[in-house]
Amino acid sequence: MPETVKRPPRLILASSSRYRRELLERLRIPFDVVVPAVDETPLAGESPEATALRLAQAKARAVATGLAAGDAALVIGSDQVATFDNLQIGKPGTHDNALAQLQAMRGREVLFHSALCLFDSRTADAQCIDVVTRVRFRGNLSDAGLDAYLRAETPYDVAGSAKAEGLGITLLEAIKSDDPTALIGLPLIALSGMLHAAGYPLWEAQ
Repeated sequence: MPETVKRPPRLILASSSRYRRELLERLRIPFDVVVPAVDETPLAGESPEATALRLAQAKARAVATGLAAGDAALVIGSDQVATFDNLQIGKPGTHDNALAQLQAMRGREVLFHSALCLFDSRTADAQCIDVVTRVRFRGNLSDAGLDAYLRAETPYDVAGSAKAEGLGITLLEAIKSDDPTALIGLPLIALSGMLHAAGYPLWEAQ
């Protein structure tokens, strides 16, 4: 009799972010997207790293909880928190807020905590990591130039207002990170390692 081929678990991205979806598509593996219902408000006294890790895990667990009994899945949760002057920086939402963010960060360093959690519904195991990216902004950015950038890129749904994968790279003097995709929102190097550890066949699943 022919040998039964064991199918890999379903892969689910627990996120509403189009940036994370586009990044995961780079791995050329099938996945579903489920938007988690999670309150992303930081807790009082919580460090940026703790906030990012807690929310990444909460998103993955929220989606895993909604799975049907016996549904074998690996759920990816991710969250990013930017910090500047020891304060958390959120998504600006508006043009004026984004301009104020960029004006304050001229010539300064901003830390981006990109937390990742891979939750295995088969075992309830969770692999979690915080990948830190240090970004230094150019000091010679004019108000007019920042305004023009924002109108061209409209990065109002991005923490820190600078999309490094687009025109935002022109605002930066340096980026230091172990994973170049972490700044965009989903650390693919770390995720690949987690998938391997969970037994997911990255190449065989093509």
